[in-house]
Amino acid sequence: MKYGKNSRVDFLLEEPGRPPCYLEIKNVHLMRQRGLAEFPDAVTKRGAKHLVELADMAAAGARSVMLFLVQIASAERFALARDIDPAYGAQFDLARAKGVEALARRCRLTRDGIEVAEAIAIID
Repeated sequence: MKYGKNSRVDFLLEEPGRPPCYLEIKNVHLMRQRGLAEFPDAVTKRGAKHLVELADMAAAGARSVMLFLVQIASAERFALARDIDPAYGAQFDLARAKGVEALARRCRLTRDGIEVAEAIAIID
C-alpha cells in the first residue's frame, strides 16, 4: 500500500478504534562480531527514506514500527552498522525521536521453514 510521499509500506495493520500501524521490516543478515547482528550491510537510501515516511506517519498520529528481522539464530543483540551507513543511523535517531518504535526479533530455522522467534535487545 502506498503511503507518505512515495513509498510502499510492508504492512498496514488496522483495528477499529485504534490508529493505523505502519510496519516496515528489514531483513538482517550481517554479523561481524559474535552475537551482534547489524543493519544495514550497505548504504541504503531507500531504507533511510522509509524512516522519514514512518516518522511522518507517527507525527500524524499513527503508530509506526521498524522491525529488524534477524536471520541469524545465534544473534543475541542488534545494533545499527553506523560505520557502513552513517546517514541511515542519523535518520534512525530522528525517526525514534519522532515516535517510531524499533523492534528486533531473531528467527528460528526449522525443517519446515522460518519462524519469528525471540525479541533481542537493540543496543547503541
